[in-house]
Amino acid sequence: MQIAVAILNWNGKSWLEKFLPNVIENSPEAVVYIIDNASTDDSVSFVKTSFPQCPVIVLDENYGFAEGYNKGLAQINADYYVLLNSDVQVGKNWIAPIIGKMEQNPMLAVCAPKIKSFTNPEMFEYAGAAGGFIDKFGYPFCHGRLFDVVEKDEGQYDTDCDIFWASGAALFVKSSVYQQLGGLDKDFFAHMEEIDFCWRVKNAGYSIQYVHDSEVFHVGGGSLPKENPFKTFLNFRNNLYMLHKNLPDNCYKQIIFKRRLLDALSFVNFLLHADWKNAKEILHAHKEYRCAIPLLEEKRKVIGEKVLHTQIYPHSIVWDCFVRRRKRILF
Repeated sequence: MQIAVAILNWNGKSWLEKFLPNVIENSPEAVVYIIDNASTDDSVSFVKTSFPQCPVIVLDENYGFAEGYNKGLAQINADYYVLLNSDVQVGKNWIAPIIGKMEQNPMLAVCAPKIKSFTNPEMFEYAGAAGGFIDKFGYPFCHGRLFDVVEKDEGQYDTDCDIFWASGAALFVKSSVYQQLGGLDKDFFAHMEEIDFCWRVKNAGYSIQYVHDSEVFHVGGGSLPKENPFKTFLNFRNNLYMLHKNLPDNCYKQIIFKRRLLDALSFVNFLLHADWKNAKEILHAHKEYRCAIPLLEEKRKVIGEKVLHTQIYPHSIVWDCFVRRRKRILF
């Protein structure tokens, strides 16, 4: 059995200096690969000189998170891929609990570890926490994180369970399933591509689980800070892409219509706070979505049968969070 931990790098020498020694030390059963997205710093030469045991795959341009991984993983021969952000510290024995479960269950295709904050290790981390879900309108949330409210880890999620999506910050996947489904959707570039992939995994009949015995600690925002308007554009556009591709035939048009109304409220909210840049990016996202509809229709056909999975929260987390004032959704 071969396990490949694949770290996608773009001008991230400082992250590699800080975290790569930890990943190598705590991953004795795996080969740690660096996939470089045409960095312009000296991170490639740094890895080759300082960590010659780590194979480096150098891409000819910056393909973004999605296609960068697709092109890099296509050059790696392994039974399991572990997609790992460069700004992640891993715990001891973080691989074995997950691979053990995946080996026992042929239909378990994707797993997520517990993701906590590197800067505040008692807290969950925004991007993944204790496993991801979405609500009926496509808004993602996690056990341990609802919008910007992040919980302290007090053992409340120390039970393995089925989830809807695993964070791309630390995602375990069987290579056969990754290749079967065509990997991440390159048209997303970055953000929500892992949720889209996990949705396709679910539509293909596989399961996804959170495994609490595996822990990692994520800095977050290493490549694209939260306040960057480009991130707003990617999140709004890619969410519409994801919904259009994966929702069942009998409801996708109605749900997308309602989601676009909710996006309009977000647009108004940005205007009321004089946040012109982010407001503009919502308009930009919807324009690109409209242009992409013919392509998205073709992708729907490729995906095949689509169902409303039990890990999709059947209500609105916007309503529950901002009207009902709920700070946690157990699902």
